[in-house]
Amino acid sequence: MIRSMTAFSGAERTLEKLTVSIEIRSYNSRYLDVTLRIPQSYNGLEDRIKSMVGEKIARGRIEVRIQIRDESEEAYRFDIDEPKAKAYYQAIVRLKEILGMDTPITLEMMAGMNSLIRPADTEKDEDKLLPILQSCMAEAIDGLNAMRKTEGDFIAKDMTERLNHIQACSESIEAASDGLLSLYQERLKERISALSGGMVEIDPARIAQEAAFLADRSDISEEIVRIKSHIRQFQTIMDSPEPGGRKLNFLLQEFNREFNTIGSKTTKAQVSHIVVEVKSELEKMREQIQNIE
Repeated sequence: MIRSMTAFSGAERTLEKLTVSIEIRSYNSRYLDVTLRIPQSYNGLEDRIKSMVGEKIARGRIEVRIQIRDESEEAYRFDIDEPKAKAYYQAIVRLKEILGMDTPITLEMMAGMNSLIRPADTEKDEDKLLPILQSCMAEAIDGLNAMRKTEGDFIAKDMTERLNHIQACSESIEAASDGLLSLYQERLKERISALSGGMVEIDPARIAQEAAFLADRSDISEEIVRIKSHIRQFQTIMDSPEPGGRKLNFLLQEFNREFNTIGSKTTKAQVSHIVVEVKSELEKMREQIQNIE
């Protein structure tokens, strides 16, 4: 299956005054790398959230941003630091005595003391949050994968067209490489005649032996067979339901190896030109594969 590694998705769920908002972004990466931003009081859920991502995404740098809004009464409880309040009050009374002031001590004056009144440390109910979080994460991940699949379909179409072109080029190379034995025989005769000025009698058996040796060194039948096999495997991987980015990248390296070998063996300009054209296509495919899961 072809899925792009770049996408964005978001989701939001609300249940009993508890709202979860999630944004997910994905980028290219050789491996699965999940980074998570979540309110500190819910850090205990980090492993579960990363596990949810890993179940549906095989590769890519995944950034997950989670916001949790708790609008229940318990979420707005406050505590008073009573010892500090009493000490602060006594300090103000003492200060009034020292300065000889008769100013009343007001509630506003007391409340202005830093950290005298602070949010209560309430234990977060992760079990209550988990079902809504799982539902929201599932929606966000499914949305992300849908976008990755849509972009992947465009990539798959482009890759299929290039693969078909490579197949046509390999068939042209195979056709152009037929008849190497007779070609080398004629070349050897021409070279010997040119060097000897036609004064040396040419032994047909020796010419045939040398031509056969040269033709064997230039034989590309094995490379053509492997290229055909790689093309079939490439298409099978693209059609498979499993992510295939790494496998396709490996096959692309094999394609390059085979065509490089053909290029080093061939003596025909026509074949060399086709090899150069194919390598250009393979480079374009390599750039595309870097963005495939």
